[in-house]
Amino acid sequence: MGDVIDRLQGIIEDRKANPAAGSYTASLFAAGLPRMAQKVGEEGVETAIAALSESDERLVSEMADLVYHCLVLLTAKGHAWGEVEAELARRFR
Repeated sequence: MGDVIDRLQGIIEDRKANPAAGSYTASLFAAGLPRMAQKVGEEGVETAIAALSESDERLVSEMADLVYHCLVLLTAKGHAWGEVEAELARRFR
């Protein structure tokens, strides 16, 4: 799975450095941190709702959206998913 996250973060970093017309990711960077943070919150709520009242497929889809938006926010703040993994590993030593 790390390969998927690494590839996705690479694409996100590229969209940040080289915004492409029509790119949703580039539009998030253009909108700024408040919009990125708002999307993380929205996707978190949608994930919780899906877990409680929707199909397992919908839960997985919403969780993927949440992870994507978290990666965008981390990238905007100059961080990488590896830091999240390291923090999780630290907690479970």
